[in-house]
Amino acid sequence: MASEGLEGEHPSVTLFRQYLRIRTVQPEPDYEAAVAFLEKRAHQLGLSCQKVEVAPGRVVTVLTWPGTNPRLSSLLLNSHTDVVPVFKEHWSHDPFEAFKDAEGYIYARGTQDMKCVSIQYLEAVRRLKAEGHHFPRTIHMTFVPDEEVGGHQGMELFVQRPEFQALRAGFALDEGLANPADAFTVFYSERSPWWVRVTSIGKPGHSSRFIEDTAAEKLHKVVSSILAFREKERQRLQSNPHLKEGAVTSVNLTKLEGGVACNVVPATMSASFDFRVAPDVDLKAFEEQLQGWCQAAGEGVTFEFIQKWTESRVTSTNDSDPWWAAFSGVFKDMNLTLEPEIFPAATDSRYLRAVGVPALGFSPMNCTPVLLHDHDERLHEAVFLRGVDIYTRLLPALASVPALPSES
Repeated sequence: MASEGLEGEHPSVTLFRQYLRIRTVQPEPDYEAAVAFLEKRAHQLGLSCQKVEVAPGRVVTVLTWPGTNPRLSSLLLNSHTDVVPVFKEHWSHDPFEAFKDAEGYIYARGTQDMKCVSIQYLEAVRRLKAEGHHFPRTIHMTFVPDEEVGGHQGMELFVQRPEFQALRAGFALDEGLANPADAFTVFYSERSPWWVRVTSIGKPGHSSRFIEDTAAEKLHKVVSSILAFREKERQRLQSNPHLKEGAVTSVNLTKLEGGVACNVVPATMSASFDFRVAPDVDLKAFEEQLQGWCQAAGEGVTFEFIQKWTESRVTSTNDSDPWWAAFSGVFKDMNLTLEPEIFPAATDSRYLRAVGVPALGFSPMNCTPVLLHDHDERLHEAVFLRGVDIYTRLLPALASVPALPSES
């Protein structure tokens, strides 16, 4: 690998930049190139490589480092290969050039979300294998498609397949977020995405008249109720310094639709909302609240779910939990600060937790602004390399967790 490094550049950084240049950008990601890149890494590292096509053109790539005790469940290191679209005109550098400036910042789509983690996994394994280490638990690295469009043709399908069951995953790591401060954030749960479309049917007619019971009037009542709820949650977050964004329910009005002409009162109008429901919310009661808002607005007002996640799970952060003890113990040993939080959006971790695999979302980026999905997404090479160091400590700890009661 050292021969691949540019003059004066760490070879891990060179590999990172190579991966960033693969255009796995939605809506037409070059997954074939990414899989070929990963196959080459597997060959260089002496790892087996399995390709599982979960949908046409959607391949999950699994690299495996066998453990010494096959009776134990495995450690799963997950990352997604796709990245979100870019508005190139708003970038200081080509978002797929992986330009590195004089200060060491690497500019590219995917630097934070989440190609950094993919390469950090690979480089940590390379380093540990080179040092001659072996661990009781098998380590699987899964590289999945389509996370950025909901994971419906990626992890959601993969966890239902026999190839996933054969991995016998006991614990998983997946993506997290950067932390602008000195601490590292780790996510033990996620809010549930509920995408809701409210449709209002009312009396149509000529727009010069005071028509009663219009679709717009009734829709306005629902919008007002939901935005009042939004403000209440915002105030709750702002008034409690101990609460993080993931601990409250957020909602935004994202689409308004209806009408055919300026002088025609429409018979139908709709509004779409993106709710992110906190893990401690009673989902049945919350759905009844949605129903109540619609009923209070009048007849002909209904709602439907565009997306509705109801399998919210929480991964233990209790010191008595052996997985958490191993994970957090590394940070204590390295004298690093951990901040456990609820992830404010959604990742593939929800599919893992839903099938009984405890998962933590973690991307080792401290002292770094949160720039995922943003223009000029970037990561400093020193932060990236420190992440490799951290995984080089985490993997031995997690892959050496003693047999659990269910495994004995």
